Amino acid sequence: MAADTVRGARKAGRYTLLVVLAFIVVFPIYAVVMQAFKTGPGSLDHPRSLLPVDLTLSTVKAAWTQGNLGRLLLNSMFVSLMVTVGVVITSLLAAYAFAFLQFPFKGPMFIAFLATMLVPAEVTVVINERTADSLGWINSFQGLIVPSLASTFGVFLVRQVFLQLPGELREAAALDGVGHLRFLWEVAAPLSRPTLGALGLFTFLGTWNAYLWPSQVIRGDRAHETIQIGLEHLKNNDISKINLVTGGLVVAALPIFIMLVLFQRQLVRGLTAGAVKG
Repeated sequence: MAADTVRGARKAGRYTLLVVLAFIVVFPIYAVVMQAFKTGPGSLDHPRSLLPVDLTLSTVKAAWTQGNLGRLLLNSMFVSLMVTVGVVITSLLAAYAFAFLQFPFKGPMFIAFLATMLVPAEVTVVINERTADSLGWINSFQGLIVPSLASTFGVFLVRQVFLQLPGELREAAALDGVGHLRFLWEVAAPLSRPTLGALGLFTFLGTWNAYLWPSQVIRGDRAHETIQIGLEHLKNNDISKINLVTGGLVVAALPIFIMLVLFQRQLVRGLTAGAVKG
């Protein structure tokens, strides 16, 4: 009886902790959504603003119109898709080389490659901006896309999965005259599909939410702005209209929320696929 009581208490404690953590995570999101669906004065009427009453779509519609969010969403979708495809392809090729090919200084090169993950993105912004400027890529989709077409994390993740594939597969393919590229596309890549799906989703979400680099390479060109930097135009000095920003945030977050709900299992399964063998 005592043991059952202890187990029950531990179980209740775990669930209590989960509820508290869930509340901490969900409440700010709930507050933003409530503010986005209230009128200007209603969004400032605390604590009534947090209650699901007097809801209206007028704020979201105003944010959509004033912020030209339709164009911004298309720009973000295009940039995110192009970066995702590029990262998946470059990660596949580089991971295959580090996993299956033999070449001088392979180990040290991979260690040096991984060391780049320790460098904060902020450190490289200035030099990357100068490079993009020298190439004429400021205020262009090239400037938004090309610098993000490779991912150290993506290469590491796919390489870990490739290392778990039986070596006999590559040997048998070589005996049958199958080259490296054919083996990669017909054998290695299909067997790594969950990880590639997770990498693609992870890259898409990161690119969609990116603000630092787009804000540096796009300088007032509304035609190439992404949703994250375009939301700046919804800001104004009228505090009664602050909910326009939250309305835009809800619109910007809706696509990634849908993707996370639809592909959350694949994301978790893919990220843990190569976590054991190194």
